[in-house]
Amino acid sequence: MEHKGLISNTAPCGLHCGKCFAYKYGVIKEKSIELKEALGNFAPFAERFTTLLNEPAFNNYPQFEAFLAFLSTSSCSGCRNQKCQIYEECKVRDCSASMGVDFCFQCSKFPCEETGFDENLKKRWIKANNRISDIGIEAYYKEKCKEPRY
Repeated sequence: MEHKGLISNTAPCGLHCGKCFAYKYGVIKEKSIELKEALGNFAPFAERFTTLLNEPAFNNYPQFEAFLAFLSTSSCSGCRNQKCQIYEECKVRDCSASMGVDFCFQCSKFPCEETGFDENLKKRWIKANNRISDIGIEAYYKEKCKEPRY
């Protein structure tokens, strides 16, 4: 497995970009596009199925369709290529670059208070970087490819 490719698909914080809803090359965008194509022009049928099948869940189809459209137009190039589109306060990308490290655990200051993360994300960040440190990027990447991000 190519080490450089693994690093480019894993943010310095340890999150797997390929599993992020905002990543333009990610699995969520890919599957959203596939589902949109499979559904085709389902909206009029959803409206009819509400009555025909006596199923009120079909009333939510317009919101679902809008959400699916949103997921299928993601445009992020990944945290190593641009500022994070989700966590505006994230400082990890710039910090890791200035410290000359691929991942935060490689920094002598890890864990630090310079991330800009909330408590939830900070816990994930520490856990992810400790895991990469323990098992290496290849094994970590394989694990993350098998798990949902959220």
